[in-house]
Amino acid sequence: MLKWIVLALLATTAAARAATYEFLAAPQIDLNRVYRLDKTIGEVGACQFGLKDGAAVGVTLCYSAGDGAGPQPPGDYALVGTKHEHEASVFRVNQRSGEMSICYVLKGAVVCTPWAK
Repeated sequence: MLKWIVLALLATTAAARAATYEFLAAPQIDLNRVYRLDKTIGEVGACQFGLKDGAAVGVTLCYSAGDGAGPQPPGDYALVGTKHEHEASVFRVNQRSGEMSICYVLKGAVVCTPWAK
């Protein structure tokens, strides 16, 4: 019986950990970038497809969190995209405070503007 309780606890913990990220494609119609958000700490990263010279297969190019995109105070964060087809950025929102910041890729890293309300 204890074995089943431990297994159930491990499965619940793994499921909770798996649900800590949110993904959102950039609204820009000719950009294949997907943003990744850690919903608990608000950290934002992004990845996109890239071509490699002479390679038969492309590569996944990922951008880590830069200025303003790193860990924030624990909260309830989400990503929101606009319907603007030429917009490469996404909004990071704090669902507890109502604050927003805009995140985008700049010089090889994801950066986010200061929080505003």
